Amino acid sequence: MELHLWLSLVAICIMGALSPGPSLALVVKNTLTGGAKAGYASSISHGLGVALYAGITTTGIGIILVQSPILFSFIQYAGAAFLLYLGVTALMSKKQQLDLADNEQEATNSETVNGWRNGFLIAFLNPKLAIFFLALFSQFVDANASNAQKVIMTATVGIIDALWYCLVTFMLTRGPILNKLKSNSHIIDKVTGGFLVLLAARVVLN
Repeated sequence: MELHLWLSLVAICIMGALSPGPSLALVVKNTLTGGAKAGYASSISHGLGVALYAGITTTGIGIILVQSPILFSFIQYAGAAFLLYLGVTALMSKKQQLDLADNEQEATNSETVNGWRNGFLIAFLNPKLAIFFLALFSQFVDANASNAQKVIMTATVGIIDALWYCLVTFMLTRGPILNKLKSNSHIIDKVTGGFLVLLAARVVLN
């Protein structure tokens, strides 16, 4: 793959990762609730989920997904149900107690947050990623593209996505930032939960 094409792909992937949405809301929520461990787990697993969609798109399976209304709708509604579950969970959350030691508090909270599962599913249950990658990769992959080129593109997408959310987690857990956010976690959770519920409703209504 030529360098200028790869750099163009990198630029587009960065812009896509930076766009706010349910994935960002999830990483923020998991970081506030479960600490850095849950935040990084969510970030890495989300990158794996995005890379999976990128990979199946390069193999042509993505076209089958997009052209199968039943399969596409099934995944989309499953995604809406998962968003609703996350949203309701956030709305029902209570203010965190900060009287425990930081390590003890994080260990306790991380047990209640499955970052690996949540990060992967928020990406995997978004079939619109297949449409995005079909449109994106059509600009970079030709009919004679080698397997190495497809692997490079898939890895580029997943790594950039994971690195961005890892950076978000890193920034949230530096210095006093996390404790300040945790002191208002019940408010942030309510806002995040409402946002996720609205996204779930939007998926169903559309």
